[in-house]
Amino acid sequence: MSPHLVVAPILLPLLAGLLLLVLGTRRVQVQRWIGTLACLGGIALAGALALQADDGGTRVYLVGNWAAHLGIALVADRLAAIMLLATALLALPCLVFAAGGWDRRAPHFHVFFQFQLMGLNGAFLTGDLFNLFVFFEVLLIASYGLLLSGGRGLQMRSGLQYVAFNITASTLFLVALGFIYGLTGALNMAELAHRVGQVPAAEAAPLKAAAGLLLVVFCAKAALLPLYFWLPETYARSPAAVAAMFAIMTKLGVYAVLRVFSLVFGAEAGALAGLAWPWLLPLGAATLVLATLGALAAPSLRLLAAYLVLGSAATLFIALGLASADAVGAGLYYLVHSTLVGGALFLLADLVRKQRDNAGDSLRKFDRLGPKALLGSLFLLAALSVAGLPPLSGFIGKFSLLAAVPEAHVAWLWPVLLGTGVLTLIALAGAGSHVFWREGGEVPAAGRVPALRRAEVGATIALLALGVLLAVAGGPALRYAQDAGAQLMSPAGYIEQVRGALPRPGVSP
Repeated sequence: MSPHLVVAPILLPLLAGLLLLVLGTRRVQVQRWIGTLACLGGIALAGALALQADDGGTRVYLVGNWAAHLGIALVADRLAAIMLLATALLALPCLVFAAGGWDRRAPHFHVFFQFQLMGLNGAFLTGDLFNLFVFFEVLLIASYGLLLSGGRGLQMRSGLQYVAFNITASTLFLVALGFIYGLTGALNMAELAHRVGQVPAAEAAPLKAAAGLLLVVFCAKAALLPLYFWLPETYARSPAAVAAMFAIMTKLGVYAVLRVFSLVFGAEAGALAGLAWPWLLPLGAATLVLATLGALAAPSLRLLAAYLVLGSAATLFIALGLASADAVGAGLYYLVHSTLVGGALFLLADLVRKQRDNAGDSLRKFDRLGPKALLGSLFLLAALSVAGLPPLSGFIGKFSLLAAVPEAHVAWLWPVLLGTGVLTLIALAGAGSHVFWREGGEVPAAGRVPALRRAEVGATIALLALGVLLAVAGGPALRYAQDAGAQLMSPAGYIEQVRGALPRPGVSP
């Protein structure tokens, strides 16, 4: 395959976004086609990279043809391929859902959407910390536009809180990078891993403090306790397609922790080896318990979906905190599952809201639903998958994670994982019974309930179908994720291939 394939997932949404920007806010149908074609191309590119990475190699692309420790290096391995594919598979249904009509309220939606994809793909592919910061900022700025577009009232308030929180976190990110560069003279992650491993234990305290600050920033992005209070309300107030896309945004913080702290501060980091893992396991478990309690108390489907996304991120932190190849592999499989199903829940909540009279998606009132059988069936499928019941992908992910729990943690971690699973099922059953079965409330007047739009229903079904497909292909998908976990827990090959990457001959930097 072409050596330029690694940079293509960044260039494609960048070019599509620029084209949409030139096109302006007119011709919405043309914007939709451009966005759809770009998303289809993104799926194809992510699939090609996933197939390429399955040989266990690490592809390095030197932007500008500078050596990795001097310039920008893009790196594609199994982990990057998983994240790219999950993002691409989520993006297309979200775009189709928005194209059902909401995008007319947000004139620049399609531009922001493509730039957000560019930022996400760049963050997953970059091989150095500074460009991780740059791509974080690209996707965050795009997310600000998506979140605030067409907003008013509570949506604007929660959106501004989201902006303020992320600007603060980004400032701390930049401060941490300054400390790390000042102490090591490098920001390329492979080069950092090499230099950090040579730091004597007596001189490791300043670098440990900088790494701790970096860990706080990433955990804040992923809404880990005690920095999770911003997420539920923000996601619940976001437009449905935007909130669904944000399901991968939370996982970006998890990815950053996994990438940086398994590579730079991993097994070969000397005095700083395994710096993050002791913190992630208890904090992940505590966040999962609180998120589950939040789901039980949620007064609306959107808030319920937000707490479930938070709980899925907490489950991933538990997998990371176990710091074994099997646990990380199970976590990566669960990451794809929770991203797809979490996104589908936000879309489904919006469909329910549009079929209600005055009460929105409130769980306290019930107004007669039009296509109750269809929406109820979709909710049932989503609930079974989120709760981790067989034979769906949620069961495969949670069962694999339980199997990876070492004996020393079984006595307390199994009850946490199984107990929160049961409570999640209760929360979903209660929500479903209130929305689809409880009688009462006013019957909408004729003509007041809009017909379901095919694009919106199709996008929701597509995400749930992808979750079912993930279960059908559970064997190969889980094997790929476990291979990715093994690759992450043995970073020597990544470090060697990135540090040894040579500029392409005949191309001047």
